[in-house]
Amino acid sequence: MNSSTYFAKGKFLLSAEYFVLDGALSLALPLKFGQRLEVKPIDGSTTIEWKSFDYKKNIWFEASYDLPTLAIKTANDLDTAQRLKDIFESIQKQQPKLFEDQRGFKMESYLDFPRPWGLGTSSTLLSLLAQWSATNAYQTLEETFGGSGYDIACAVAEGAIYFQKFGSKINVQRAPFDPVFSDQLYFVYLGKKQNSRDGIAHFRKLESDKSIFIKRLSEISEEMASAKTLDEFDRLILEHENIISETLNIPRAKDLYFSDYEGEVKSLGAWGGDFVLVTSKDSTEKTKKYFNEKEFEVFYKYDEMVWSDKSNR
Repeated sequence: MNSSTYFAKGKFLLSAEYFVLDGALSLALPLKFGQRLEVKPIDGSTTIEWKSFDYKKNIWFEASYDLPTLAIKTANDLDTAQRLKDIFESIQKQQPKLFEDQRGFKMESYLDFPRPWGLGTSSTLLSLLAQWSATNAYQTLEETFGGSGYDIACAVAEGAIYFQKFGSKINVQRAPFDPVFSDQLYFVYLGKKQNSRDGIAHFRKLESDKSIFIKRLSEISEEMASAKTLDEFDRLILEHENIISETLNIPRAKDLYFSDYEGEVKSLGAWGGDFVLVTSKDSTEKTKKYFNEKEFEVFYKYDEMVWSDKSNR
């Protein structure tokens, strides 16, 4: 039988981090970087043979599963094998006959970004398997990794999106974010983990006036999406960063690493050490030099990373 190929995009959460968990309207971006899945059915087999390749085409995980029980037969990493089994079990609940037709599968996943970058290794995997099995990726997310689900939405988005979740109700809409100043936006990889778990724990303890922050961050998401100038966008970044920093008692990335930088710095998603969005009124060469001299070598232009309708033109 012929093999099938699927693709899922990585993600950046541009606004409402943490507060998206409690219903804030967020602005999120699908990326050109993502993950691909190749599936080849094997008639007469009762096994799933799985291999995961990193961006250098090296195998970083492999396992096999018995069908239809999904028992792990072999694995080079039992923890990862169990997480993948959990995903398969959620899929099996939604499509009970999928693994009962006396056929196995050869499955190979291929990342096109380094795993430490935090662009969505798990979310793209969930999306890929949902595409293949015609199941609900949000349901599988809820039954496995948990989270808001904005990354699942980004995996199949064709441009910037608004994402909002109320309980089990999810609303995804196309956002009008296509900044005319995109040539003044860049992404820099920090690679220095802050303890985002502390931030989440502190967020969960917030009770008084959380609705005020949710309302304002939701407004900022819409204002960011429609910003016409870099100055307006910078002002929104600064206000947003200050809200998160002050409510969760987490220092801004700019204060930690780039206090002398003239542009703005926006954390993306949980306030860890992955990527930040930076703005600049200087040339690309001068901007890149600033970050390289501070030993932040991974530096991309906005249009080099963000997926849009123009990506396919």
